[in-house]
Parts: sequence; C-alpha cells; structure tokens
Amino acid sequence: MISSHRKRILTSLILLPVLAGALFMGGWFLFALILAAALLGLREFYAMFWQRGTRCFYKITGYTAGAALLLAGAYNAHEWMLGIMLISFWAASLSFLTRYGSGDDSARFQDAQVLTAGLLYLPVTLHFALGMLPLELLLVLGAAFASDTGGYYAGTYCGKKRIWPRVSPKKSWEGSLGGLIFCTGICMLAGATVGNPQTSLWAWMLLGIVLNIASQMGDFFESALKRTMGVKDSGSALPGHGGLLDRIDSLLLVLPAYAGASRLVPFFQ
Repeated sequence: MISSHRKRILTSLILLPVLAGALFMGGWFLFALILAAALLGLREFYAMFWQRGTRCFYKITGYTAGAALLLAGAYNAHEWMLGIMLISFWAASLSFLTRYGSGDDSARFQDAQVLTAGLLYLPVTLHFALGMLPLELLLVLGAAFASDTGGYYAGTYCGKKRIWPRVSPKKSWEGSLGGLIFCTGICMLAGATVGNPQTSLWAWMLLGIVLNIASQMGDFFESALKRTMGVKDSGSALPGHGGLLDRIDSLLLVLPAYAGASRLVPFFQ
C-alpha cells in the first residue's frame, strides 16, 4: 500500500508538469486548465450542500454560469460578468419562488445563496489568473505552495500549540510561523531576482506577510465549511490531497489578495 504522504508527492509530480505547461503556453491552454479547475471545484463545492441526484437545475445553472464567467473574464468583459451573476441569482431565486408557490415544502432560498456563493468562490476568483503575467502566476502559486508546505512540515516536526482547534485541530502556531517565513522568503527572493527593481524589498516582505495570511485564512475557511457540512474531504479527485478544493483552498484567497496588492504596488514591470 502506498502511504498518503507518498500519494501526495506522486500527485504533485504529475500535476506540476501540467501546470508548468499551461503557464508556459498560456492563452487558451491556461484558460482550459482554469476552466477545468473551476468546474471541478464547483462540483465539489455544490456536493457539500446538495446530495447526488438533487438540485440538478441549480448545478447545471452553476456550471454553465461558471464557464460563462471565465469566458467573459478572458475578454475583460466585466459588465458581462456582473450580468451573468445577476441572471444566475435570479434564475435560482425564481426557481425557489416557483417551487414554493406550487406547494413544494423542500424549496429553500438558501439554494440560490449556495449557487451564487460557489460562483464567487471559484470562477470569479480564478478569473484573476487570466489577467496576470506568467511571473505573477508563478509568484502566487509559489506563495500558496510555500505557505502550505512550510506550515505542514514546521507543524509536523515542531507543532505544539494549536491555533484554532475548533476549525482545524492540527494547525499549530509553529506551523503557521513556518509557513509565514517560507512564504515571505519566496516573495523576497522573487523581488530580489525578477521583480521590479523600483519596488523595495520591504514591500516584497509585506506582500509575503499579506499572502501568507490570505493563504491561512483560505485554508481555515474551507476547513470550517467542511466541518459544518460533516465532510472530511471535499472530494477524492487528487490522491493524497483529497479533493481539488482541499488543494487550492488557500490559493482562492491568495489570488484576489495579490490582485489587490498589485494595483497598489508595481511588483513586476
């Protein structure tokens, strides 16, 4: 039997060339990878709330809207993205109205909230990657990976004091510090080698801190979500990692955090 840790490493070794190839080729290759991640992530997200074979209208609406949002994002048609979100919300809301009005006691307005939350959580967030330079994407991925990996190993070997046991019993302050140091180091290294020479290393250090906090909060959010829904893993798509959401939960907050920071400071030329 292959241990969970070895499965984790093997899965990473398989996925890294795919990710590297998409970053290198860019364009529609990168779009296809992000679209696949968004749809698989939506499938796992909706599965936490809706059992298999139920709420098919909402799921189909979510998948269709998710693909349309990313396509609109690829063309910088942000007004279309807003329109797609509104149409999705009202399609789900009117479905609730129709079902409730016809006497269906299982109708819940929360279905519309789940639908739109999934769209904001995945395709809307992932669309930020479509407008980034390859170096920016590498930095964002590196920051999320450094936070996760640094936190995992520092917590495994040194972890004693738990941060938030109710949300994530295994996360420790020592692991959190290890992830912070690793992430900040990656950002400062990027700034010293390939970053904008006009941007100070202090700004890069602050960026590392911001991205690490975003990474940890993204991880905590998904952990809390799974606990409230009684789910151990979001899925089983990635051996050793669980579901896709279990692998990219931190990235889903790091991406918009970097997008916001880069509007204030020119990290790359």
